[in-house]
Amino acid sequence: MNTIKEYKKITTHALYEMKEAGIKISMLTAYDYTMAKIIDRSGIDVILVGDSASNVMAGHETTLPITLDQMIYHASSVVRAVKRALIVVDLPFGTYQGNSKEALNSAIRIMKESGAHAVKMEGGINIKESVERILSAGIPVMGHLGLVPQSIYKFGTYEVRAREEAEANQLYEDAILLEKLGCFAIVLEKIPAELGKKVSSTLKIPVIGIGAGKYVDGQVLVTHDMLGMTTEFSPRFLRRYANLNEIMTKAFQQYISDVKNGDFPSEKEQY
Repeated sequence: MNTIKEYKKITTHALYEMKEAGIKISMLTAYDYTMAKIIDRSGIDVILVGDSASNVMAGHETTLPITLDQMIYHASSVVRAVKRALIVVDLPFGTYQGNSKEALNSAIRIMKESGAHAVKMEGGINIKESVERILSAGIPVMGHLGLVPQSIYKFGTYEVRAREEAEANQLYEDAILLEKLGCFAIVLEKIPAELGKKVSSTLKIPVIGIGAGKYVDGQVLVTHDMLGMTTEFSPRFLRRYANLNEIMTKAFQQYISDVKNGDFPSEKEQY
């Protein structure tokens, strides 16, 4: 393994270098200025402004309802906070599937109006035209294969994908295609670890996993999940690094109690 290089600014090329050097890539989600600032200062490599904002920020059951305007709003908030990390923004459902011209317009709006660095799209050969068109405009694209939440109603379940040979072969071919088209990285979600290893060892571009095992080139989690702010979602791949739900609840309850009892504000906390 090479000496770890210090990056003042993470670029798509930096991620490629990190894979070459065997340095794992860290990636988390952010949707607002305050959280993004803390995550960036912590030294994260990639921040994903995910369409998971539809779930954790807006309370929707799926990622489908979030709009392009809403994604741009979240992305703009994150961009204003970040100095080092590469910022990738999800193209939301309905803004790129089946219409490559609309896909390009959507990607251009995200890049121009938010100032983000790249877009992410779900799918393989089925979105080939859209990927090509966006890349031809000089916009970096991150792919996403395996469990693709925007297609949840097609699959009907959030179960592990690509267990069957036919689906595993299709995913492998799609990954090779996305690299060939010019994607700078791919996210693999909820697939068998051995398949993640096979894809990662075949491709020259970085492969980021979420429930795709330890043999890929990096990992991504939803920040609200790994901080334990959300409690109802507990897939096997999720490691909770804090229990902020409990910490925040106690803080809120203490505040309420202090207000009710007249303990807040104190003499020192008034003018």
